[in-house]
Amino acid sequence: MHIALFTDAWRPQVNGVVRTWENVIAALATPALGGHRVHVTHPNHFQTVPAPKYPEIRLAVAPGRQIRALLDRHVLHAAPDDPDRIDAIHIATEGPIGRTARRWCRTHGVRYTTSYHTQFPQYLNRYFRIPEWTTYTFVKWFHGASHAVLVPTQRVNDELTAKGVDNVVTWRRGVDTQQFHPTAEAPGFRPRFDGLPRPVFLSVGRVAVEKNIAAFAEADLPGTKVIVGDGPARDDLAAQYPDIHWAGTQTGADLADHYRDADVFVFPSTTDTYGVVMLEANACGLPVAAYPVTGPIDVVVPGVTGVLDADLATAAQKALDIDPAGCIAHARRNTWAACAHDVLDHLAPIG
Repeated sequence: MHIALFTDAWRPQVNGVVRTWENVIAALATPALGGHRVHVTHPNHFQTVPAPKYPEIRLAVAPGRQIRALLDRHVLHAAPDDPDRIDAIHIATEGPIGRTARRWCRTHGVRYTTSYHTQFPQYLNRYFRIPEWTTYTFVKWFHGASHAVLVPTQRVNDELTAKGVDNVVTWRRGVDTQQFHPTAEAPGFRPRFDGLPRPVFLSVGRVAVEKNIAAFAEADLPGTKVIVGDGPARDDLAAQYPDIHWAGTQTGADLADHYRDADVFVFPSTTDTYGVVMLEANACGLPVAAYPVTGPIDVVVPGVTGVLDADLATAAQKALDIDPAGCIAHARRNTWAACAHDVLDHLAPIG
């Protein structure tokens, strides 16, 4: 199958949307899932401008002509035996690229699927004071006409369904256990944070207002706090909390080392739809401390893979007692192959 993916989030951005689709695309290409091809249309194909409040996120300018030409050629005018014919369309984001692809599909009566990665009603309310009901109206408009909108957890499924979106399906997430796994060294050998007071409480993610990093920074905890990531709020937070160890953006083996060498993973966000980083931490044997909200509720198994508590410091302290074995076993049951299989199950083949 030849799948066209339209997304406003792509490398060099480092976030859950990009990480999810990179891993899904790799899994779809494997012989075990059928060796499917995915053509990705992303902002790097166009002129871009910085997103408001997020200068590191680039938004495509006037992507319409190029996207229409692509779809006209590989859908409307492609012969049935053309190997480059697009067999299914998925729209991952609600930005200029996603809206353009949606408009083309609606104009030509072509079925498509979408996915809901970001709690835009909460984000836009926090950043711009836009009432949540206004954004939910947009969300319903954007996703309501798709064959199916894929969401990461049952809780998000329930939330959108309650807002009148009636085509929602739950789409699990995965973790790459070849990259994220416990250390092969002897117990206690954790050089990444050598010399830092223990325990080490680690947080990984975009450093932005909606990620609630300040709650982690202000939590009364012993030892050392480490934050991996970058974003628009980093400079202000680093100046405000100089005692925190700011490690910047980490990827690949370096990111896995940070997970492995910490003692507890702290996830302070209250607005995420999921939080793939929690599964990555678990895969490395690192327990999670988080609030009992959408995202963590569906990812954390209380007492087994982490602790949920309305007091983040309490959750982090209690998480020190979690057995890493339970974290690792839980992560290994969540694969990207299963996640990619969910995508295949809900695609809307063209014609």
